[in-house]
Amino acid sequence: MSEAEAAVPPHRAWRYSSPDGEVRPSLPEVHASVAVPQGGLWLRRLLAFAGPGYMVSVGYMDPGNWATDLAGGSQFGYTLLSVIMLSNLMAILLQSLSARLGIVTGRDLAQACRDHYPRPVNLMLWVACEAAIIACDLAEVIGTAIALNLLFGIPLIGGALITALDAFLVLLLMQRGFRYLEAFVVALLTVIAGCFLVQIIAAAPPVAAVLHGFVPTTQVVTNPGMLYVAIGILGATVMPHNLYLHSSIVQTRAYPRTDEGRRDAITWATVDSTIALMLALFVNAAILILAASVFHGSGHTEVAEIGEAFELLSPLLGLGIASTLFAVALLASGLNSTVTATLAGQIVMEGFLRLRLPHWMRRLLTRSLAIIPVVVVTALYGESGTAQLLVFSQVVLSMQLPFAVIPLVRFVTDRGKMGRFVVPGWVAGMSWAVAGLIVVLNLKLLYDTVLG
Repeated sequence: MSEAEAAVPPHRAWRYSSPDGEVRPSLPEVHASVAVPQGGLWLRRLLAFAGPGYMVSVGYMDPGNWATDLAGGSQFGYTLLSVIMLSNLMAILLQSLSARLGIVTGRDLAQACRDHYPRPVNLMLWVACEAAIIACDLAEVIGTAIALNLLFGIPLIGGALITALDAFLVLLLMQRGFRYLEAFVVALLTVIAGCFLVQIIAAAPPVAAVLHGFVPTTQVVTNPGMLYVAIGILGATVMPHNLYLHSSIVQTRAYPRTDEGRRDAITWATVDSTIALMLALFVNAAILILAASVFHGSGHTEVAEIGEAFELLSPLLGLGIASTLFAVALLASGLNSTVTATLAGQIVMEGFLRLRLPHWMRRLLTRSLAIIPVVVVTALYGESGTAQLLVFSQVVLSMQLPFAVIPLVRFVTDRGKMGRFVVPGWVAGMSWAVAGLIVVLNLKLLYDTVLG
């Protein structure tokens, strides 16, 4: 039996294979390429599994989050911190389910959908996921272009065009090995967290007000303006393509493809993603807290544009380097998001369509679809137009969430597909509740948008 065939549990009725019958693993070029120690200290095992969670966490602090967090903090103070916390808890649950699916079945979410659903449904799911990836890419293009403009004075259109070159960065890192890719991501995450730590210390927000902001309030649902931003935060936090990504990259670990090996891998992968997503919670909360403390607290309640935040941050905070740190973190966020969106695009296309394109071609295709609207909107409406486009892209992401969440929950709660690794009843109940909440909130947003 080949290594790829061993990756598929023997009790599994569904098979994902090429026309010649060969089982095709997800991301075959890096599948089971990272060694995992079979004994020794628990820290060694944790470090061996550490990486995929941090790559997933990138999507939870990409430039799209900045726009929604800035808008939420400047307009509504600390109130929407409860939405960030709720979104993060939902993300932790969903990413653990995604990791479980990949480890147990030996296939990513896109492959699982192709195996289970008829072709018309698969095509619909693929289109929805591609729309989410393009919306995410849109946020990365805008964020990176704004960061280049703020730091080096490069025009927004020029910065957007420069972002097309990042395809070669991802290609270079992948050729060196998956661990190099993970190290690149973790290094930039450290830069982002360090920049915001300095700014939060300088802002010195009132602790009582911050803690009160984490308490949920019905005002989030009853206030249409607050709900719109809240849905944007949800879309920016729980990323649809991350569910496809995580179910694939957890399989880069060379854990034993046995029941015991899978059980151990699920445990460490869940710990890895939970720790990484707590870092994402800190970054997202820090952006909103910074906006609430510096902008809302000083009466600048309409700050929703990253460029405006950059201009006001240092004068209002009284820290000369604050604006520069803000822009550096934004650039690091845009570069990091590029890596994960590239991988997610490859996973989705190969999983749904079994279509393999060269990495650089796939990346340039997706990035081109994102660059065109940015260039057009920037030329017509300037920076204010790109800021609105950034928030809108996050709402689009949120609208795509049910198309990824519902299949994921459907699979991990099916004993026929997961065998003894099916999630417990209480986890299944929570998972369906989260999926239902996402659908209801999106329907409410559609209702307010169309009739409001």
